[in-house]
Amino acid sequence: MELFSPMAEIVAAGNVFDIAAGETIIRGSHEIDEVRDFALAAAAGLASHPRKLESRFLYDARGSRLFDLITQQPEYYLTRIETDLLATHAAKIRALTGPATLVELGSGNSIKTEHLLKAWLAHESLVGYVAVDVSESALREASRGISAAHPGVRVIGINSDYKSSFPLLSALSPVLALFLGSSIGNFSPSETTSFLQGVSTALTPGDFFLVGIDLVKEKSVIEAAYNDAAGVTQEFTRNLFVRMNRELGSGIDLSAVHHEAVYNPVKEQVEIQARFTRQQTIRIEPLNERFTLSSGEAIQTEISRKFNVDRFVSLAGRLDLAVEEVFTDQQNWFALVLLRRREIKVSKGGN
Repeated sequence: MELFSPMAEIVAAGNVFDIAAGETIIRGSHEIDEVRDFALAAAAGLASHPRKLESRFLYDARGSRLFDLITQQPEYYLTRIETDLLATHAAKIRALTGPATLVELGSGNSIKTEHLLKAWLAHESLVGYVAVDVSESALREASRGISAAHPGVRVIGINSDYKSSFPLLSALSPVLALFLGSSIGNFSPSETTSFLQGVSTALTPGDFFLVGIDLVKEKSVIEAAYNDAAGVTQEFTRNLFVRMNRELGSGIDLSAVHHEAVYNPVKEQVEIQARFTRQQTIRIEPLNERFTLSSGEAIQTEISRKFNVDRFVSLAGRLDLAVEEVFTDQQNWFALVLLRRREIKVSKGGN
């Protein structure tokens, strides 16, 4: 039986993903005007108080490359520790989940996932891996790399956001859904609950979800990770405004953009923003809108929340995701949490 045969066609948020077509990268049948989407989101964020921009727009082709470079900086412990945890525990994760299609949400370059793919290939000659990411360039690079290194892995790339891909989870059951890199930290508390609820609803009872979470720790360690000495994160933040100039005609003086990342211990999150050292008038040409920012004013570009394992597991449990195993490093800086979608027992009522 052909791998992925349960899913010849998936309808997700009005988009049809034709897996049977054999394409490496699958896109929705209803094309989105990406520039207008960017323009509308930017205008809404700049009109809000405090001003903010959605972090998903950080990841154009250059932004994705810069983020990969950030993960290689000595101060950025998250990727290093998570990779070590995956390398150490991949075999056990496979033993706990059994055979399953791997579906990675926000896959990026998929480098860390190689440890899981190798553990799967140790048991099966043919492994299914579905990579979901908003960056088509990252999907293409990851797909080519994995296919070349592991002929036994069939890679399907879905150029989509997380929510649009949720129907994949039930269609491909049994699955192990992956959300690595502490990407869940980019969500507000309410968004985190909504996301976990969406995953839980999409999973079939007995399926698994592996999520990486960065843990609360010393302020100095956290802030160093988002303010690397080489200035890569500064360039990553500034690249968002490079993109706005290119796609939205914003006319921003890039030399006036100053990256700031400060840990808020009360909210247990890093607050990342661009502060302008000179007054700016930001144009959103597709909408013919203008926004004037004073010297010293800031725009939030991202948050990165830090977690407590017990509180995270408790939240997941309330959403019918039962903890199967928690893997942490010796310093207790980072955790991989393996969750299982549990059966919902429906009580029989009588008259």
